[in-house]
Amino acid sequence: MTTAEIYLKTIFCCMACDGNIAPEEIELVRSLAAELPVLGTLDVENLLNTYVSAINREGTVFLREYLDDLSRENLTPEEELQIVDLAIRMIEADERVEYSEVKFFKKIRSRLSLSDEEILARHPDKEDFLLPDIDVAADPFWRESIVFTTISLS
Repeated sequence: MTTAEIYLKTIFCCMACDGNIAPEEIELVRSLAAELPVLGTLDVENLLNTYVSAINREGTVFLREYLDDLSRENLTPEEELQIVDLAIRMIEADERVEYSEVKFFKKIRSRLSLSDEEILARHPDKEDFLLPDIDVAADPFWRESIVFTTISLS
């Protein structure tokens, strides 16, 4: 998986992990696609819709596979910080931070080699995102009744 693909999958999983894709999250994806040159190498809309189909089919398995992919990636500290940045921005995009999103962030964070201090240096107000209050090894929870529709960035 390329770095661009892991970034986009991070964005999508953080967007979908609460069971809802808000209009503000779609708007953030548009902004990120324009803002981050690395995402310009991808067909963002097509990939997002592939992810929508996959998560509709697989539910928790899709999220677990993303976390497994993330564990296998050989990312630099800067790439890991970018993943943290993207995850936090997406979680906060709709101005409603759900516990399921923070819980998923903790699962992402557990697969990165960054220290809490490195994350807090960049995000000093996110201590609650780093508190050890869940079993990060457990599978993500997914309500099987959730079905997403395709995503249009145009």
